[in-house]
Amino acid sequence: MNSYLARQPVLNRDKDTIGYELLFRDGPNNSFPDVDEEHATHRLLTDNFLSTGHSDVASGKKAFINFPHGSLINRIPLLFPKKSFIIEILETCQPDDNLLAAVMELYQAGYTLALDDFNPTPEWNRFIPFVHIIKFDLRATPLAKAGFFIRRLKEKGSKITFLAEKVETYEEFIAASEAGFDLFQGYFFSRPEIVRKKALEPSALTTLRLYKEISRVEVNFDKIEKIIATDVTLSYKLLRHVNNMTYTRAKPISSFKQALIYLGEEKLRRFVTFVATSHAVENKPESLYFLSLQRARFSEQLSQHLQIPIDSNEAFLTGLFSLLDSILDQPIEALIDQLPLDETVQHALINRRGYLGGILRLAVAHDQADWQTIKRLCQALKLEESVVAETYMESLKWVTVFEQKLPSKP
Repeated sequence: MNSYLARQPVLNRDKDTIGYELLFRDGPNNSFPDVDEEHATHRLLTDNFLSTGHSDVASGKKAFINFPHGSLINRIPLLFPKKSFIIEILETCQPDDNLLAAVMELYQAGYTLALDDFNPTPEWNRFIPFVHIIKFDLRATPLAKAGFFIRRLKEKGSKITFLAEKVETYEEFIAASEAGFDLFQGYFFSRPEIVRKKALEPSALTTLRLYKEISRVEVNFDKIEKIIATDVTLSYKLLRHVNNMTYTRAKPISSFKQALIYLGEEKLRRFVTFVATSHAVENKPESLYFLSLQRARFSEQLSQHLQIPIDSNEAFLTGLFSLLDSILDQPIEALIDQLPLDETVQHALINRRGYLGGILRLAVAHDQADWQTIKRLCQALKLEESVVAETYMESLKWVTVFEQKLPSKP
């Protein structure tokens, strides 16, 4: 039995990822709006929380889980440790006495509760003292109305955290911040905040030069060593990282030259990719970095299931560079022009066309839990939906393991 799961980052005002909302569907036939909410929630909990009490796919951060009326009335969250997840009370729940009793019990037991897609109505007023987070869908509730509600509660001394959903642009992020929201969901983080021609920062320039070298058919070790040698911070991070990867060695690796020899060409591509990208996004949400890595892994692995031969390294680069415009604040066309990429990769990144473009669109569709698009793309690429789902889940777990090994910023 396959699990279909997507996740959407939750960011704070500094655009740091503090958690993920996890979205579950039970296979391709149950991936449409009429899916049974109770079944979906129970399967998500069983597959991801039952054995360990926490979810690997949340990367060690807070997991936001949707709970329908029946799951709450039956006190399903009490089966799990209170720190496992944040309970989202779905907007489809009836605000009746039974629900209030369940919410009060969960609140008193120390669970964190959120009202999902909140619409301020009198029948929900009695629930507010027992919730910690209120989520507004900015496509359903005008920002002015949400802002008025937030100000009114804060004036009364409320400590509730307010989360804005479906924030799609940087301008909406700023407006929601000014309206009093503390947390944010949406895809505003995955596109450039300002798309303009500007000089690249030194770290971003170093990253782009490294990208150029690892994109070549044959990697020139000497050139890479010289590039890294010009950036002390990056050199430090690379050495820390390679020693984390080779901690079983009796003698630590003390120079980048040693690291090159130890890793070899293929591992070096990944090695430079991981740490150089992290270096470039120091002033960006970490979710950009990890999402690009997860897409790279997904694209690389899925390319091996196509009926036509696809270079897995080109697939990896396609996924990795899919957010390059956001990472470096430059139009994707201008950045791609500076890299020695195959035309099929360029076409995939700019136009989302071809087999590689189809794989990239599949990755994006899974991020957004767009199951109808997934079904259509699977048919076009002649891929089994179960294989795509398994590959996506594997890529989430893979990037989580890597994130745990990544050296912290000095």
